Amino acid sequence: EIMLIARSLTSRLSNSTINKISAKAFSAKSDNWIPNVSLDTDLVHGGVNPCKETGGILTPVHLSTTFVQESVEKYLDKGYSYSRTNNPTVKMLEEKVAKIENGYGAICVGTGMSATASCINAFMKAGDHCVITNCSYGGTNRICREQFVPFGMEFSFVDFTDPANVEAAIKPNTKLIFSESPTNPTLTIADLEAISEIAKAKGILHVCDSTFATPYIMRPLDHGVDLTIQSLTKYYDGHNIGVGGALISANEELYERTKLVQNMHGNIMSPFTAYMMLQTMKTMGLRVKRQSESAMKIATFLESHPKVERSVYPGLASHPQKELADKQHRNGLHGGMAYFDVVGGDQAAIKLMDSIKRPWTLCENLGATESIITACAVMTHANMIREDRLKVGITDGFIRISVGIEDPDDLIRSLDDALNKL
Repeated sequence: EIMLIARSLTSRLSNSTINKISAKAFSAKSDNWIPNVSLDTDLVHGGVNPCKETGGILTPVHLSTTFVQESVEKYLDKGYSYSRTNNPTVKMLEEKVAKIENGYGAICVGTGMSATASCINAFMKAGDHCVITNCSYGGTNRICREQFVPFGMEFSFVDFTDPANVEAAIKPNTKLIFSESPTNPTLTIADLEAISEIAKAKGILHVCDSTFATPYIMRPLDHGVDLTIQSLTKYYDGHNIGVGGALISANEELYERTKLVQNMHGNIMSPFTAYMMLQTMKTMGLRVKRQSESAMKIATFLESHPKVERSVYPGLASHPQKELADKQHRNGLHGGMAYFDVVGGDQAAIKLMDSIKRPWTLCENLGATESIITACAVMTHANMIREDRLKVGITDGFIRISVGIEDPDDLIRSLDDALNKL
């Protein structure tokens, strides 16, 4: 009987009345917000407003290929026509990522490598030259050598720990400087302000892959960089659920170019993945703080273990660029990534990775809630030329760890047990 009365009342309300009630009850105007909220608050909300029609607090998943137009004259009045170009769910993620990274705009694409490819495709052509870090994610190194060099582009792979090396490698046809900080997997730091000054003085664009740092620790655009690359698969997702990438631009001109390239390539994230990342990124701050604290504790333990020759983490006093890391990374946080070398060399390292017990998991990926141990030589960096890989210190037994959110004491016990059996 109560349900019948409710239905009767609803049927008497006109659509306009219902819309007015909804608008009043679920108004999400910008003036309803206090000014200057923190990054933690932006990670949760970041411009996302409740649905005007329903009051739903989450951005809906718009699984629609096409969008109906009211008339020819009003084509695109609502901003959407075809989901290869723009999709409401993906657009919301792009706006939120741009806000978190302090950029003008962002494109969200299928993977982190898609973001890297989009950047080079957007700003280089045959005959152009790029100065790029000699240590980066293996896929970045490979696509430059295997795809873009045959297209007539040039790449100089140099050590970015000294900005003078970058400046010395610049040629008259240099159009792009490509840094990564911290580097994957050797955790070297690029002085982004110094490199950006060099780039600006010579009219060259500077892009930085900041996946390891995350915007919670360091935002390249704050340091004069023109474009930021993020593998959203890592700390934005943070749960081993989805894959995605983002290219964030500092100004409108750069953004319009990247958006055109995204549209031409049809390189746009799926709406459902965008919906999931809008949720998972909310806890980035909580996760990164926990992961950084745990990584510091684990790296300190490893540094003191008799079976460990070297433990490398930007937060350790022994890190050769500790001063720069402290300057460039916010709030004393240095991320969840570390690596170490064991006594006995490559064979001992491989034995450890093969035998270590859970909660460590031997697999690729990083930045997730689960702690991961990775054999970079055969996984993430197998596609580098072996000579180049060894030159930057990625040995056959290189052990990279991505610290999750488990109890660090459990992770240490597992490492201790595996090390003591070497």
